[in-house]
Amino acid sequence: MVGGLLGLVLALVLFRILSQAVQNPALLAQQLITGVSKGAILAIIALGYTLVYGIIELINFAHGDVFMLGSFAALMLIGLSGLNRNTPPLERGLILFVILIVVMCFTAFLNYSIERIAYRRLRNAPRLAPLISAIGVSFVLQNLGLLWGKLPWRRGDTGALYGLFVFVVLFAIGLWGILQLNRRFRPERAIARMAMWVLPLIVLTAISVTALNATRNAVLGPEGSPARVELEDRAKHPKMGSTDVAPKDVPAGLVSTDNLFGNDAPISLSWLDIAVVLVSVALMLSLYLFVQRTSAGKAMRATAQDRDAARLMGIDVDRTISLAFLLGGALAGAAGLIAAIYTTQVVFDLGFKAGLLSFTSAVLGGIGNVAGAMLGGFLIGLIQTLSDQYLATQWTNAVIFGILVAILVFRPTGLLGEDVGQKA
Repeated sequence: MVGGLLGLVLALVLFRILSQAVQNPALLAQQLITGVSKGAILAIIALGYTLVYGIIELINFAHGDVFMLGSFAALMLIGLSGLNRNTPPLERGLILFVILIVVMCFTAFLNYSIERIAYRRLRNAPRLAPLISAIGVSFVLQNLGLLWGKLPWRRGDTGALYGLFVFVVLFAIGLWGILQLNRRFRPERAIARMAMWVLPLIVLTAISVTALNATRNAVLGPEGSPARVELEDRAKHPKMGSTDVAPKDVPAGLVSTDNLFGNDAPISLSWLDIAVVLVSVALMLSLYLFVQRTSAGKAMRATAQDRDAARLMGIDVDRTISLAFLLGGALAGAAGLIAAIYTTQVVFDLGFKAGLLSFTSAVLGGIGNVAGAMLGGFLIGLIQTLSDQYLATQWTNAVIFGILVAILVFRPTGLLGEDVGQKA
């Protein structure tokens, strides 16, 4: 009864879209192009959800906010490097590739740290505990994004960029040294262990921040120097945005948005649309081949089927789960950069809606299935775009979740999901 009613409603919606699409095929083609581009971004984020859930059956609600912080990291690096549409194309492409790698490393380490700090100790706890923990981490990351908007970075401040590099290098070396000390001495008392972590980290942070400021001042020179004057003239706003909570603007035109068919053509297809799809598909195929063809991927699939059996077969389950978080975080960072360039805006609550739609994509395609997450992302992107154009924006979420409910009524495991029973 419920399935039949939902099917009738969706049939009416589909009839309305088709009746309008027949009248203007060019508009339909344009919306399909836009939907595929949006769906590609959602598919990359959805892969992070499906990787984690497929192995430990945890809905990582913080994943969308990791994506948001990836967008902020991309914005900061783009701004500090002074990258804009007037930068030579070859130099622009090289810098964007470097930024992509850096952002993916940052979000991968962030996701890995979240797993080690918030989730690992709750792995054998009742399922409600890690779920609430994930929601709490999501709020923490949102507030980090809000604080990020208050940082006084100026656009084109290459001195701060070099200082940031020095900060990261010094902090990484110092953190490695602290890990080695803790492994070597292994103090038994909790207070001693805390002191061995907290005190060196405070000293290390102070040294790194001092190095950051010193490097920036060395690059810019003294007050009144040409570099400082040029920076002050270039930066009309002291921050990368008008206010702390307002959306931050990403320079437009980093990838050409000119219509490849000509300005008078009824359909617009740009290099930006092509680049978004190509990069997204390359990342998705790379992950799929990694999971299917490598020994680490086989270990991930074995852990997903039965953790205890995988452990008995010699698989390091903890390391495998950490690898899933690393890969999911890296994909979230890549999606953050792509989304920042595509939408040209970043805001601290960006991860909420994107995370919700991406998780819906994973469920629609079959959560725990890599190919299903890809399919679900593209389908949600297309549904969202077509609903915005042919129905109304305020009805889009209702249409998306109505279709999700209708599919789950007839196929509870999703389009490509399989019913494997309760995992050990």
